[in-house]
Amino acid sequence: MTDDSDTDDADESTDKRLVEGWHGRYYEDFAVGDIYKHPFGRTVTETDNVWLTNVTMNANPMHFNEAYAAETEFGERLVNGLVVIATAVGMSVVDVSVNATANLGYDDVRHHNPVFHGDTIFAESEVRSKRELESRDHVGIVETELRAYNQHDDLVLSLERTPMVLKREYAEPSAAEPPGWPEGIGTQPEDC
Repeated sequence: MTDDSDTDDADESTDKRLVEGWHGRYYEDFAVGDIYKHPFGRTVTETDNVWLTNVTMNANPMHFNEAYAAETEFGERLVNGLVVIATAVGMSVVDVSVNATANLGYDDVRHHNPVFHGDTIFAESEVRSKRELESRDHVGIVETELRAYNQHDDLVLSLERTPMVLKREYAEPSAAEPPGWPEGIGTQPEDC
């Protein structure tokens, strides 16, 4: 005896549909006091540290000279603070600034604990304030506090970040044209 429901499920699974993915938050989606724990921790490698240290011409031997760093209070090289900032801010984009038209400032930057090669960084953002602009109807200002932790739950970084974020009505997001996609690229509703 066969089960007809299995056949029906198989037929239904061949139907294609274009489904909206995450489009990021728009100005209206932010509420003061909300905390977003950003997905995906990121392990900082020696390559990350050496690469950015060299690119930025940071001449502090603490970041690239193992013999020198071994004689310091830390006993090993420290990850360049700009690597930590860039990693934490990058992690926050998916929740805070995918729809930003500008980042207006990074303020009150504090490195609370050192980061070493092999540490994994986790980041979260708290909405501190938001306000509309009289001069621009299509955006609002959102002030967040970004905090980054290592795998031991040590706070390693905090900073205030202030993006200017697009309002939903001006973005008109859709499954066929999410943020960053030009019109007509990839699967379109008529293809389904």
